[in-house]
Amino acid sequence: MGRQTTYAFSFFCFRNQVLEMFDHAYSNYMEHAYPADELMPLTCRGRVRGQEPSRGDVDDALGKFSLTLIDTLDTLVVLNKTKEFEEAVKKVIKDVNLDNDIVVSVFETNIRVLGGLLGGHSVAIMLKEKGEYMQWYNGELLHMAKELGYKLLPAFNTTSGLPYPRVNLKFGVRHPEARTGTESDTCTACAGTLILEFAALSRFTGTSIFEEYARKALDFIWEKRQRSSNLVGVTINIHTGDWVRKDSGVGAGIDSYYEYLLKAYVLLGDDSFLERFNTHYDAIMRYISQPPLLLDVHIHKPMLNARTWMDSLLAFFPGLQVLKGDIRPAIETHEMLYQVIKKHNFLPEAFTTDFRVHWAQHPLRPEFAESTYFLYKATGDPYYLEVGKTLIENLNKYARVPCGFAAMKDVRTGSHEDRMDSFFLAEMFKYLYLLFADKEDMIFDIEDYIFTTEAHLLPLWLSTTNQTISKKNASTEYTELDDSNFDWTCPNTQILFPNDPMFAQSIREPLKNVVDKSCPRGISRAEESLGSGPKPPLRARDFMASNPEHLEILKKMGVSLIHLKDGRVQLVQHAVQAASSLDAEDGLRFMQEMIELSSQQQKEQQLPPRAVQIVSHPFFGRVVLTAGPAQFGMDLSKHKAGTRGFVATIKPYNGCSEITNPEAVKEKIALMQRGQCMFAEKARNIQKAGAIGGIVIDDNEGSSSDTAPLFQMAGDGKNTDDITIPMLFLFSKEGNIILDAIREYEAVEVLLSDKAKDRATIFKGKMIPNYIIDSNLEMENMDQKSSENDSHKPNSEEAPSESQDAEAVSEEPEGGGESSGVGDPDPLSPASTDSVSMADEDPHTSGPTEASALEPACSPGDSQPQEQNTQTEANSKAHWDSKVQPMESILADWNEDIEAFEMMEKDEL
Repeated sequence: MGRQTTYAFSFFCFRNQVLEMFDHAYSNYMEHAYPADELMPLTCRGRVRGQEPSRGDVDDALGKFSLTLIDTLDTLVVLNKTKEFEEAVKKVIKDVNLDNDIVVSVFETNIRVLGGLLGGHSVAIMLKEKGEYMQWYNGELLHMAKELGYKLLPAFNTTSGLPYPRVNLKFGVRHPEARTGTESDTCTACAGTLILEFAALSRFTGTSIFEEYARKALDFIWEKRQRSSNLVGVTINIHTGDWVRKDSGVGAGIDSYYEYLLKAYVLLGDDSFLERFNTHYDAIMRYISQPPLLLDVHIHKPMLNARTWMDSLLAFFPGLQVLKGDIRPAIETHEMLYQVIKKHNFLPEAFTTDFRVHWAQHPLRPEFAESTYFLYKATGDPYYLEVGKTLIENLNKYARVPCGFAAMKDVRTGSHEDRMDSFFLAEMFKYLYLLFADKEDMIFDIEDYIFTTEAHLLPLWLSTTNQTISKKNASTEYTELDDSNFDWTCPNTQILFPNDPMFAQSIREPLKNVVDKSCPRGISRAEESLGSGPKPPLRARDFMASNPEHLEILKKMGVSLIHLKDGRVQLVQHAVQAASSLDAEDGLRFMQEMIELSSQQQKEQQLPPRAVQIVSHPFFGRVVLTAGPAQFGMDLSKHKAGTRGFVATIKPYNGCSEITNPEAVKEKIALMQRGQCMFAEKARNIQKAGAIGGIVIDDNEGSSSDTAPLFQMAGDGKNTDDITIPMLFLFSKEGNIILDAIREYEAVEVLLSDKAKDRATIFKGKMIPNYIIDSNLEMENMDQKSSENDSHKPNSEEAPSESQDAEAVSEEPEGGGESSGVGDPDPLSPASTDSVSMADEDPHTSGPTEASALEPACSPGDSQPQEQNTQTEANSKAHWDSKVQPMESILADWNEDIEAFEMMEKDEL
C-alpha cells in the first residue's frame, strides 16, 4: 500500500529506527541472557527459572528452552535479517532441550514455543525454496515442534477435552513426579487458543491427533456458551464445564479465543468456525461494546457491567475487527486507547472508564501496535503512521536501557521492572516494522501468511494440505442470526474506503478529547445544563427512578415518568418536548435501550416454577404452592430430593440484618418478608443463622400466582456462589397459607423441590393415616380428569407483542438497597416471556431506586392497569384474614393450587 510522498523520507527513517531498536534488544539478549529464556535488562543477565524469586503464574512461560530466541525466529526474517535467522536456527537445533523436568503453561508454551518453531519452519522452507539461504535445512524445527506437541498432549487427558492449564515437559500430568494435574480450572483463552498451532502441526506432519484435540476443546467451549447471551465466561472447570468466573469481555482470559475462531476459518476454511465467531461477535457488539469502550458484563445478565475498568489486552480487538471488516468501531476503540497512551505514555495494564490508572504496570505489550498496523493496512491513513511514531519515541524515551528495553513498573512514575518478555521481540518490532515498510522492503509476500496471536507466521496454503478432519459438525447448533452484515470472505482492504479517504478521520475526530473529559458530541447536552459539566448520555442500565438528576435528564430528553397504581413505573417519550434535537436523539436511544433491557431480562436464565409442599399434619403433602425460583443458591432441579424441614419466622422479618433469633431458625426453613434489601442479602443472613432454606413472602397484599406472572429472584450483581441454600418466592396469598397454618398448628413442615412429589414418595417408610391414602387416590383421579379438560383449553398466557413505540414500563423497587449494576433491592427478573414487571413501593423508605425490568407498551392509555384484577385479588383474600376455614373449604382451594401447578408443568414452564 502506497503512502503520501510527503511522508516517504520521514517514515523511511522510522523503519530504520525500528531495525536499530530491534538490534539493541536482540543483541543484548544474545550477549547477556542466551540460552536463558528471557533477558533481565536492568541487571544485564538472563532469567533462569528457579534461580530468581518466583513471580507466580508469569514464570509458567519459562521452560529452560531459550524462549526468547525461539519466539524471535520469524521476526528475523520479517526484518530481512536472513543471516541472523540462519544462525539462530542452528543454535535452536543444537542447544534447545525440550525434555526438561519443569512445569510450564500449556497456553504460553503453545503460542510462544510451538508457534515459534512452526513460524520458524514456515519461513525456513520459504527461504530454502528461494535458493539462497537455508539450503541445508531439512525440517529440523518441525521435528522439534512435533516433539513438543506430543509433550503437550497429556494435558488433554480430561473427560471434557479441555486441557489442564499446566504440564510437565518430562513427566506429563498424572505422573507422580509431574507436580501438576491437580488443577480444576482454566481460562477460556487458555483452552481455546490452540487450533492454529495444533492444526498447522497436523497439516505440516500429516499427524491428525493434534488438530483433533484442539478442535475438541473448541467444540466443548462452544457447547458451554451461555445460550441466551451467546457469551463465554473467563474461567471454566475443565472437568464439569461449569463457568467458574462468569464475567465476559474481550480482554484477559478470553481475548484470543475469539481471535482463533475467525483465524481458524481463514487458515483452515472451515465454515463452522466463522459461524461461531459471527455468533459471538454479534453478542460482543450487542452487550460488551459501548463505543468507544469495551466493558465486561455478566454472561447471564449481559445488560449489567461486571466491572468499571478495562485491561490492556483488549487493545488487540480493533485489529481483529479490521480482519472482520467492521472498521468504524475499530477506529473508535483504537482512538480511545491512543488518547490513554498520550496521557500516560504507555497503555496501563488496566484503566477505568474515566481513564484513570487502575493497574499501573506496562510489560511492553504489543497489542496496540498490532491494531495500529491493521488499521493502517485497512485505511491507508497516514495518521496511523504518526501513531506508530509516537510508540517508537515513547519506547526509546521511557523504556530503553543500556541492556535492552525494560518493562514499566508504573506508568505514572516511569519506574522500571527488570523484565523484557519474549513477546516484545516476537511481536512489537514485527508490527512496527511492517507498519513503516513498503512492499519492496519485504523479501516475501506477507499476505501469504496469517499471524497467530503471538504474531508467528503460518502459510495459508495449509488449508489444502493433509485435510484429515471433517470440516462440519452437523450436530452443532448455531444461533439464527441476521447474516446480512456477516461477510463470508475476508474484506479486501484495498476497496474498503475507495471514495472517502477522510472516513477514518471523521470517526476519530469526536474522540480527540475523550480522555480529557471534553464532550465529543458538542455542548448542547442535557447533562451540561445541570451545571455538573460534560457527561455521557444516560444509559438505561444506569437509570434510577428516584435520582433527581436522572429525572431532570429524562425531562431534557423529552421522556416523562408516570407512577402506575400497581407500583410500576412507565416511561413515555415525546421528542417535541426535548430540549434539543441531540437530546431527543438521546431520548430515543434511551427508550430503545429500555425496551431491549426488558426483553433481555425476560429471556435470560428462564427457570421453571418450583414447589412448596406442606407435608406435616393435617396436610400430608396435599398442599402444593407455586413458588418462584432464585438465580442463586441450591438448584433444586439438580437435587431431586429437595429440602425438607420445619418453617420458622425470622426476626427481623425482612431479613435485611443479622438474625436475632438464630436458635429458632437453625436447621429450619426461614420465612421472611420481601422488601428493604436484596434477596441475596436475605439469603446470606439466614444461611449464617443456620437455616437450611428460605421462603420470601411478597409484601404486596393480595398478590397471587393465580393472577400475577411468575417471577424469579435475581442476585445482587455480585458473585453469589457463597449462597448454598435453596431460596423460593411466594406471593402474598400462597405465603398466607403457610402463615395461617403456623397459627393453627404451630409446627409446620414443608418440602422445597423442583416439582410436587407424590405422597407415597414423601411418606415412604413413615406412618400415614388411611383416610389420607384413600383421598389421595380420589384426588389423583380428580387431578387426571382436570388435566384432561385443561389440555383442551387454549393457553391464555401468551407473550405480548413488542411495541414499536418508544414507551416502556419499569420496575421501581424499594429504596435503601445497594446499587451495584443490578442495583435494585430485591430485584425480580421475569421467569417467563409474558411476565410483567412488578415494583415494590414502601412509603416509609426512600433512597436510590433503579429500574430493573420493564415492559414495552403501545400508548399511555393502553398500559394503564386493570382495576378489576385488584378487586378480584382483594375478594379472594378476604377469607384468609378471618378465622381458619373448615378443612373441606381449605382443601378445595388447595386443590385449585395443585391443578394450576400441574397445568403449568404441562405447559413446560
